[in-house]
Amino acid sequence: MSDTTRSEGDFELPGRMPILALRDLVFFPSMVLPLLVGRPRSEAALVEAQQDAGLLLLLAQRDPQLEDPTTGDLHRVGTVVRLVQSTELPDGTRRVVFEGITRAAVRRFIPGKENFRAEIAPLDYPDAATEPTAHAEALFRRVERMTREYVHLHRELPEDLAARLAEIGNRVRLGHLIAGHLIVPAPEKQAFLEAESLEALFTLLGDTLTREIEILQIEDQFDRDMRSHIDEERRQGYLNEQLRVIRKELRDVDGEWSDLEQRLANARLPPPAQERAEREFERLQRMNAASPEAGVIRGYLDWILTLPWDERSVDNVDVGHARSVLEEAHFGLDEVKDRILDHIAVLSLVGGLQGPVLCLVGPPGVGKTSLGMSIARSLDRRFVRVALGGVRDEAEIRGHRRTYVGALPGRVLQGMKKAATRNPVFLLDEIDKVARDGHGDPSAALLEVLDAEQNRTFQDHYLELEFDLSEVLFVATANTLAGIPDALRDRMEVIRIPGYLDTEKRTIAEQYLVPAQLRRHGLDPDQFGVSSEAVSRIIEDYTREAGVRELDRSLARVSRKLAREAAEAGTSGKTRAPVQPSELKALLGPPPHRRTEREAESDRVGMAIGLAWTPVGGEVLEVEVVVVPGTGEMRLTGTLGDVMKESAMAAFTFARSRSRLLGLRPHFHQEVDLHIHIPEGATPKDGPSAGITIAAALISALTGVSTRHDVAMTGEITLGGRILPVGGIKEKAVAALRNGMRTVLIPAGNAMELELLPTEVLERVAFRTVERMDEVLDLILVAAPDAGINEPRNPGSHSGVSTDSGLHLSQ
Repeated sequence: MSDTTRSEGDFELPGRMPILALRDLVFFPSMVLPLLVGRPRSEAALVEAQQDAGLLLLLAQRDPQLEDPTTGDLHRVGTVVRLVQSTELPDGTRRVVFEGITRAAVRRFIPGKENFRAEIAPLDYPDAATEPTAHAEALFRRVERMTREYVHLHRELPEDLAARLAEIGNRVRLGHLIAGHLIVPAPEKQAFLEAESLEALFTLLGDTLTREIEILQIEDQFDRDMRSHIDEERRQGYLNEQLRVIRKELRDVDGEWSDLEQRLANARLPPPAQERAEREFERLQRMNAASPEAGVIRGYLDWILTLPWDERSVDNVDVGHARSVLEEAHFGLDEVKDRILDHIAVLSLVGGLQGPVLCLVGPPGVGKTSLGMSIARSLDRRFVRVALGGVRDEAEIRGHRRTYVGALPGRVLQGMKKAATRNPVFLLDEIDKVARDGHGDPSAALLEVLDAEQNRTFQDHYLELEFDLSEVLFVATANTLAGIPDALRDRMEVIRIPGYLDTEKRTIAEQYLVPAQLRRHGLDPDQFGVSSEAVSRIIEDYTREAGVRELDRSLARVSRKLAREAAEAGTSGKTRAPVQPSELKALLGPPPHRRTEREAESDRVGMAIGLAWTPVGGEVLEVEVVVVPGTGEMRLTGTLGDVMKESAMAAFTFARSRSRLLGLRPHFHQEVDLHIHIPEGATPKDGPSAGITIAAALISALTGVSTRHDVAMTGEITLGGRILPVGGIKEKAVAALRNGMRTVLIPAGNAMELELLPTEVLERVAFRTVERMDEVLDLILVAAPDAGINEPRNPGSHSGVSTDSGLHLSQ
């Protein structure tokens, strides 16, 4: 026969299908219902269905007591279903949600070892596609009317079921839904499923509804009579007995209700949470345990009962212990360590302090995330980390409302559940990478989390209860403050980590990274090692970063080579001499970042060295200017942003305003072309700190006077030559030292920031503060014009500039 019988909606029904046997349950088309699956044959049928199109045939057992039925114990008519969802429960069973598609009959069973299979034939109602007769139409209307009355009388059916059934226009689907909701024994429902025509099905439904309505009316009258004759105490006992019977009918054999009730009694919940949990538990007890809403309520109760409403960890307020933990795990970072020690000292005096919000800002690889872990260790608190990079949905923070399928609390409450205490160290990693789109603004949702006045009553959309976050010590990390909204930044105390100096990197490598990598690769640090000279060479020639991440990767490569060498030679237990600089090329390959010694360089015309800030630390930026004969065109290259282009225009205008003092012809700008270039053109560059660098290189090229090769500068220029303060001084100073700069020119407005620079930077780099561009030229130009920049030049002087270039320095 054909492998495919026919198309049914969006499904292509195969001719052969795995079978799942049901005990005391008949499944109808158009129904969506969860089932608990635990028998081996049933699990094997699920596996086969998941590997194919997710379709199975559900057949009811003739005897529901049989644990391992054979094909002869199954009815021959069942329902083809689609597997919608499958979830493994803690007890090993599986909760599966099925959606009924169509009726089908078994043509013949196919033998199988693990599960039942059969050839099937879909069953249609022959009168479903024809216009109903007057008798059939009357029958349909009678069943609809009786169904509404049945729903009204039956207490276990939802009140809105009658309204939902009235909206169904398809007679076949209506008949199946009525049959599925009737609470009658399984054999009667099997008779509904096997009805040969639609009229026969509604006839059976009408007979059954007539009988059930009479019984329900008698029960209702009996209940009214009972309630009128018994007092409140006996009524309560009667209700308790009914509840016991209902629990038994719902097969509460594992004591699930008792377990939940016990957990609710033992939980130390706030009054609003306790009241809400008890109300939801009462709703759960009145529901069918297999209904989808019951699963939602069970999950909601589990979240309420597992959140740390009253659990706290005891803080270790020993300042000495905290200092030793921080010093052991991190080298340098004195400002951060001092802030943490201050917090612990206050805790030791007052016994409690509202959790601060620290924001560690610095380039990648400087240890921001590991520092958060060390803070938790120093306080003996639980640590939880939430990565915010790429989060663009507000519900990720506040949670989804329970009306959505698969709703969960937000990442904040998920982290609190993981921490199991209400006072953990909570790390919000990469807070500057939070995005915004049509689903809302997650950074705005974080305002309530981080605001000390609001987080006492933080409310998650899923939980819909107030949760106190005031005792949490929040630590955020970011590469740059530019991606953090001002309102959110205002809630945080920003601590900048500019990056490590080469001496600090060397110490970190020798004390932490080298031993850790050797152990990670199966080598004993007492028998293998890397010399200090080799570590210094790796830092200088193989890494180019503010942090130590690339350094750690380079040391990992060295360790792998040593491990391979020991394994091939069989010398893993023997001591090896430390790796020397001469071995690095064989171990790591040619150095990709060999730095040119600044002392060996010469002064150059038309070039100046600037300092730039980037999200990965400070960088040295060279600006080149070339003057050629032309018609006054100025070309800017190097992938410059709009701000840097405007800085170049301002520098050019300043040079024109100083043409007489510089000894330039009044109309020199109409006789030459200027090309301003910043190397590494593939890297976009922008920012308001390159103005004086461009102006110095431009004036050097115009006058032919060389600039000092060991002087770097940063600052923005105005048209009148004033120098404006800029940001990122600490990062730029570290970059200057790393690149061999002896002198750094900074705006006078940034003078106060010099006190915050590392001692090594202040000892090895001379910082000069400048207020006007004239001061910069006096400091950067190697040989100033005869009368100085502030006085007119003598007519006819040329300062070494060729006359055929179109420039004449005579006034």
